Parts: sequence; C-alpha cells; structure tokens
Amino acid sequence: MNALQRVNYQTKPSDYRHWKLSFEGPVATLTADFDENAGLRPGYKLKLNSYDLGVDIELNDAINRVRFEHPEVRTVVITSGKDKVFCSGANIFMLGVSSHGWKVNFCKFTNETRNGLEDSSTHSGLKFLAAVNGACAGGGYELALACDEIILVDDRSSAVSLPEVPLLGVLPGTGGLTRVTDKRHVRHDLADIFCTTTEGVRGQKAKDWRLVDEIAKPAVFKQAVSDRALALAAKSDRPADGKGVSLVPLNCTVEADALRYSYVEVEIDRAKRIATFTVKAPQGKQPSTIAEIEAAGSNWYPLMMARELEDAILNMRTNELDIGMWIIKTQGQAADVLAMDQTLLANQNHWLVRETIGLLRRTFSRLDVSSRSLFALIEAGSCFNGTFLELALACDRIYHLALPDDEANAPKISIDEMNFGLYPMVTEQSRLARRFYDEKPAMEQARANAGKLLNADEAFALGLVTSNPDDIDWNDEVRIAIEERVAMSPDALTGLEANLRFNGPENMFTRVFGRLTAWQNWIFQRPNAVGEKGALKVYGKGDKAQFDWNRV
Repeated sequence: MNALQRVNYQTKPSDYRHWKLSFEGPVATLTADFDENAGLRPGYKLKLNSYDLGVDIELNDAINRVRFEHPEVRTVVITSGKDKVFCSGANIFMLGVSSHGWKVNFCKFTNETRNGLEDSSTHSGLKFLAAVNGACAGGGYELALACDEIILVDDRSSAVSLPEVPLLGVLPGTGGLTRVTDKRHVRHDLADIFCTTTEGVRGQKAKDWRLVDEIAKPAVFKQAVSDRALALAAKSDRPADGKGVSLVPLNCTVEADALRYSYVEVEIDRAKRIATFTVKAPQGKQPSTIAEIEAAGSNWYPLMMARELEDAILNMRTNELDIGMWIIKTQGQAADVLAMDQTLLANQNHWLVRETIGLLRRTFSRLDVSSRSLFALIEAGSCFNGTFLELALACDRIYHLALPDDEANAPKISIDEMNFGLYPMVTEQSRLARRFYDEKPAMEQARANAGKLLNADEAFALGLVTSNPDDIDWNDEVRIAIEERVAMSPDALTGLEANLRFNGPENMFTRVFGRLTAWQNWIFQRPNAVGEKGALKVYGKGDKAQFDWNRV
C-alpha cells in the first residue's frame, strides 16, 4: 500500500476537522461538528454528522488528550454543534463503496473506541455524558450508549434510533444491540420494536423504555446537562490539581516494508505474508518516583511504548491486510522490565500511572481482537517478563528456545504481579487465568513461581509456553509451524482464533466482539445487504431493495 493510501492514526486537536474540544473546570465538552467535505476517502460527504474512520480517529485522539493532558477533567460531555442533529451514525455511502475488509476494520476500531469510554469510566474515574440535542441514529446512538448516562432534549422531534435492520439490511455495527439489552436492560420485546422501526423513540417514551436516562425541555436542557455533568464529576477521583502530560507526536518512520518507532519495530516479509513486531525494553535507570515520572512526561518509557505499540497494531491492521501472521518478539534485559513493573505497581494509584496502565491494558486488548495469527518467539536476548509476558500470553502459540548447554544465554521468562489481573482481557480475566481456565492447581503453581526466571524447560513444565525446542531443532520447528499456518484459509483462521482466544466467561464486551461481529461479518457479505439490489447498496438512490427471502 503506497503512502497516499495508508491510514495514519496520529493526529492532534489543531488538525481536527470534525470535533471541537473545550474545557471548563472538571468538565470537558466534545462537540461533534463534522466537516462533510473532509471524508477520509473520496466518494461520499459526511452530511448530518455522519462519520467515517477519520472522524473516529479524531475521537480516539481527543479522549486520550483528556485522559493524559487534562487530569482535572472528571466528566466528558459529548454533544453536537449542528442544529437538530446529534449524529446520524456511520456514513451509509461510505459503507456502500467500501470493501468488506474496510467495513469490518472500521467497525472494530469504532467498537474499541467506545469500549474505551467504558474502560475509563470503570478504571480511571473519567465519566461520560451524552447530551443528545438532536436526531440520534445508528452509530450516533451507539456512541451515546457507550456513555455513563444519556440526556435527550425533549423538543418533540429529537429521537434515538437504531434503523440499520429496516433501512440498510445490516445490524448496528458498534455494540448497539448488546448495550440496549445488557447495559440498559431494555425489555427484549420493546428492543425488538425499537430496532425494527426507522422513526425512533423520543421524549417520555424513550425514558420509559430505558433508552435514555433523562429528558429535558429545550429551555432547560443546557442547565440539566451542566448539573448532571457536575454530579457525575463528583463521583470521580481524578485530581483537580493534577499536572497534565502533553502527548507529543510519535517518532515513526514508515518504510516500504517496515515501521520504526523508538521502542517498537515492525518488519514485513511480503513474500511470506509475515510481520515481525519487536518491542524493546527500557535501558538503564528509569524514572521511579512520581516527580521523575511527571518530569519525563509523555517520554516516560511505559507511556511512549504503549502509544507506539498501539499505533503499530492499528497501522498494520488497516494498511496491511495481506500480512496474516504477526510474530511477536522482545529485546532487552529482564531486570529493566521488572524494574519498570515495580514502578508501575508502587505508583498505580497515581492518576498518570493509572492512565498509563489503562493504555497498556487497552493496547494488549487490541492484540486479542486482531484477526491475525499471533506467535511469540522467545529467543536469546528476549525479555518476556512481567508486563512484556502479556505480549506472549496474548498469542496463539509461544515458542521458547532451550539452550541446555548455555545457561547464561538461555532466554528466560518470568511472572510478576502485573500478570495476575492488572491487564485484564475484555472477559475481565487475566491472560494467565484465561490460559489455565482459572483452575486452582495451575494458578497456584503460577503464583508459587512468580519472580523466578524460568528457562524453556521450566516454563514448558508449568504450561506457560507451547513448545521448548532446543537450538538444534529451533529453526526447523519454528519455520514449519509458520509455513503451515500461513498456508491455511485466513477466514477459517480468523474464526478459529477468535473462538479459542476467548474461552472464558462471556460479558457485554465479548458479545459485542463475538456474537455481533460474527453476524455482522456474514451479513456484510450477503446479497440482501451488499448485492446489486441490496439494501445497503440502493440506500439513497430511490430504488427498493430486492431480497432473497430464504431464511438462512
């Protein structure tokens, strides 16, 4: 993919075309005023505050700015700058002209962005209030659903709706169905009516059906939003006197077959359809006190590494669809990673450290839901220890090199407290608990060996790695495993990996990514949606959709 086609996930407020961010004490206001002529790709206009991937890239950036640059903010109000329109959802014409892969990756990123609002509310005390001041449809309502509370203006016209099924022949793509039931507990028969009508629900009925939390007449809407935002802020423990950290632009060099950051590198082998991610450990003495961490700002190693790894994952997911396997490697000294972990643990209640742990947690979760085969290679010079072990535990397989005749250079892994729940998956399980099905003997063994440097044979005996070939067999075993993997059907592998990676308890998030995404993937390829006369294709053209009436 050439540079003109690549999607860049880096932006900053001065470059925003779609969102306006303002601050007043503990409340930030994020105003949707999408530039209809600033779509990410040609062929559509973002009318009526409809959005595309570019809009959500800005939204993701804006929320990160609030998280890190404005610790005094406790509530984010999301509202609209357009008259009578809050947000009409994903741009239909964008979806109509997009490839299947583009649609799926777009939905995945928007899901992650909205899940991130709930993640921050749960773990960081940052609350979100949707001030719905106009028509709110589809993905616009899904954004509101991701907030802690929704206030709808009661002006006799503004309504909330999920019209995808009757209008477009597809499903709400960003968790709408799941949040209506699992989060807002809308009775299933009322949800059925709501999701199969186009006009939506407004006023008192919207509140009675639990689709919104409150309604307010136009004359008192602004005050009602302000009062509720301050009430939500009172529940937060984000510091009023915290010193924000400016998120400086990432140092990323994009080459024809590589991405190079300060601490993350991605090498692409196009002939083999493989990308190798190498995450480098910190080197030397690192900040360990709050004063030193604050002085380092966004250059503090864990924060910078997390930002770089997140950008690399997003970049590869969107821009390199043919690269079906990611090899995960690390480079550095175990002692340096473990020292970083001690700093994170000792200061985890400080807002900046807490936000950094949150970014690491969300970034590791992006690996979990990436539709790529993930193999970790633990080689000489690796440092899969503590936090870095999460990179391996996220993978489908882990190969650990045994050097029985060279103990000094034998790569060793280790478990520490970070691996027992500080970076939970979307199942709310740690990856260790997922690995061992939370079975008591295996988890107790893991606990008993925490802090020990484990060679390949020891790690294999504990069930922490998949295979422990020695240096004689290493090259052949790894090569054959990779070659066999990349020769398999990518569709089948995507389904296999998603099923096996999420073997733990189901919750709202796993249902969004599992049930919904699987169905949406199927529907996005069916003629009833995307055929020549499919509902998504003919929308806005004055033609009537022609359906194949067979129920499958």
